[in-house]
Amino acid sequence: MKIKNIKIGLNYPPCIIAEISGNHNQSLEVALNLIDKIKEAGIKFVKIQTYTPDTITLNSNKKDFLINSKHSLWGKKKLYDLYKKAYTPWEWHKIIFKKCKELNLICFSSPFDETAVDFLEELSVPLYKIASFEVTHIPLIKKIAATKKPVILSTGMATIKEIRNAIKILESYGSKNYAILKCTSNYPASPKDSNILTVKDMRQKFKCEVGISDHTPGIGVALSSIAFGASIIEKHITLDRNNGAVDSKFSLEPDEFKLLNIETLRAWQSIGKIKYGPTKSEMPSLKHRRSIYLVNDLNKGDKIKKEDIKVVRPSTGLEPIYYEKIINKTVNRNLKKNSPLKKKYFNFFNKK
Repeated sequence: MKIKNIKIGLNYPPCIIAEISGNHNQSLEVALNLIDKIKEAGIKFVKIQTYTPDTITLNSNKKDFLINSKHSLWGKKKLYDLYKKAYTPWEWHKIIFKKCKELNLICFSSPFDETAVDFLEELSVPLYKIASFEVTHIPLIKKIAATKKPVILSTGMATIKEIRNAIKILESYGSKNYAILKCTSNYPASPKDSNILTVKDMRQKFKCEVGISDHTPGIGVALSSIAFGASIIEKHITLDRNNGAVDSKFSLEPDEFKLLNIETLRAWQSIGKIKYGPTKSEMPSLKHRRSIYLVNDLNKGDKIKKEDIKVVRPSTGLEPIYYEKIINKTVNRNLKKNSPLKKKYFNFFNKK
């Protein structure tokens, strides 16, 4: 996958996306501050969300429109009120995109309806994210696909059939530049529900770039996903996890995001290839293995006894594998203690 001049894949460092979501807490100043922090963390991609309460739900007090999960971060709120607190005002978008451009960051968004796509097209958004809850929103996916821009699709609760259907729509518009993300659509998500093994399976099934959209605390799940083939990591960012913003409780603070950037690179670098034996960097360490040294002086014709030798560091003498073989063998020259034993000191090594 390629986004502007950035290539994404297993042969390249992981692409990290910082999701602001509603963590601006309805403050443009906070939103712009978050962008500064993203830049300081060394992240290249900034994501926001484009919707209004009216484009995502209905302003109703009926039971259907109330959050009723006892595990929800958002209590018993009305959906409309939650989205009113969480949405990014559309009049901010131009300012946010301009700020990102000034900092050489790639800013994009998750639109949640067709009007949001039209709006983002006016801002020349470089790619689109389809949120996990929108995988079955066929009109939206078609609208996004028609732009022929790169797409990142969060799968969340989607079945294999639903993922295939969304990809089929993208490809029907000629799109080959897309990626899918393993995602657990729970906030916060539990590591035990992450099922990172699925990342490897998704690569095999869908033949495209795969990553994760991670809502678990910390960076452990994100790092583990790298080993299973994740080339994209999306995490939410907040200035302070206790600031009351809608998504802050499962978001990373700026210092943690910086650590995520550092450690994902290390995790990716560590994968390497299947390798046994010393690497090039380990070659100098071979001398610190053990070998057989004399601890007593010996004269030509003396037989080696156990008390005459010791297996110690460094490795300039005979390898320890020969320890038992040389016991009671005669040396062919005078030898000084604290010197390494060599094959040439024994005639039997030279016999054919």
